[in-house]
Amino acid sequence: MTTFTDKMLFDFVYAEARMLDEQRFDEWLDLFAEDGWYWMPLEHDQPDPRLHTSLLYEDKLLLKVRIARLAGRRTFSQQPKSRCHHLIQQPTLESADHDKGEYVVRSAFHYVETRQDQQALYAGWATHHLVARDGVLRIKLKKVQLVNCDAAFENIQLFM
Repeated sequence: MTTFTDKMLFDFVYAEARMLDEQRFDEWLDLFAEDGWYWMPLEHDQPDPRLHTSLLYEDKLLLKVRIARLAGRRTFSQQPKSRCHHLIQQPTLESADHDKGEYVVRSAFHYVETRQDQQALYAGWATHHLVARDGVLRIKLKKVQLVNCDAAFENIQLFM
């Protein structure tokens, strides 16, 4: 069994953000476990994505559909394509169960999404629930908690 160090876990978070910034969405999707989820709560301290409305709560299949839409030639909201940039604070290890291969890593971020002359800035915290499967880290849950999660937003095109 592989024991993942703090540095390995933090490097995973940085590499994931870089994939998104470089729009390597298929590689990014491969980081998710087959039963992985991407969640953006609508309220602070929202306890459950299934019993409360969320900004996003998507499994791997829905993420794949979103990625296909981003690449589609008839996706006019992406002509020209949106671009993004993640600025991530040094992550912290919130919990680790080396025997089970389960880790929780939290990082604060600033995220910029731009298309043509419009630019949006978001700030928040990402919590990565990671699992080791066959010696490889996978995302079981990525929870993106925005500072102003209860605000009215324009369309968020990409992934934070």
